[in-house]
Amino acid sequence: MIRVRGQQIAIDQGTVLMFSDFADGGEMWVAEGPRERRSTVRFAQAFGAVPAVMVGLSMWDFDQQTNQRGDLTAEEITPEGFTLVFRTWADTRVARIRAAWTAIGALPDEDDWQL
Repeated sequence: MIRVRGQQIAIDQGTVLMFSDFADGGEMWVAEGPRERRSTVRFAQAFGAVPAVMVGLSMWDFDQQTNQRGDLTAEEITPEGFTLVFRTWADTRVARIRAAWTAIGALPDEDDWQL
């Protein structure tokens, strides 16, 4: 749980087109086995502490002839940003993925002292 004092709550959000592999024969579309894509997200302003980050698919395009497998997560979360990671495996063919994210946390306070 993140406790936020008084009026110090900040919310940042955005979307990221993680890949569009069908157009150029990229690995998510033509390869098999474990695959992943990573995208670095920077917040508009640094939070005062590590925020809570929620991610979700806002657009997906999978081949209908294979199982649709995917894992979307936020990793390496810091007050400045995080890494958005999409993974798939086996014979799944993914044409493209767009992810949405929301970060909620405390703003830095001018009364917070750092020694």
